[in-house]
Amino acid sequence: MTIFDAPPIKPPWKYRRLAIAVGAGVVIAAITIAVLLRFHTERNTVRRFMTAVADGNFEQAYQIWKPSASYTLQDFMEDWGPNGYYGPVKSFTIDNHLTQKQGSVVSITVDVSPYRPFPTDDDPIKQSKTKTVQLWVRFSDQSMSFPPD
Repeated sequence: MTIFDAPPIKPPWKYRRLAIAVGAGVVIAAITIAVLLRFHTERNTVRRFMTAVADGNFEQAYQIWKPSASYTLQDFMEDWGPNGYYGPVKSFTIDNHLTQKQGSVVSITVDVSPYRPFPTDDDPIKQSKTKTVQLWVRFSDQSMSFPPD
């Protein structure tokens, strides 16, 4: 048997490099999924609430809000009703980039518009009627509130 007939020697690092690459890929995928699904439940609560408001179903929206005893349906309508401060709400977008954890709540930024569909950036007249709302969603019971001033 000559040197050319010997079986090829497999370097041990070949398998280690493969294992490290696969492990790094799994870690990166897990981190990406965690970031994408962060505050998913809270965003879904806000989405259900805003959909109910945009559809004009204020009683359902008030139930989703889970208000305290001091925040009555009348107060809710003054904020979200057709003639309320944020109303009429016909469409909305949830700004995922401005979602922040604040202790036991998450602060979610929502842009609301009196136009359906939501105005595009190239329509400055309709875009000027858009209002930005900060909503707090509590982790424990998914109740909503406005942040303190």
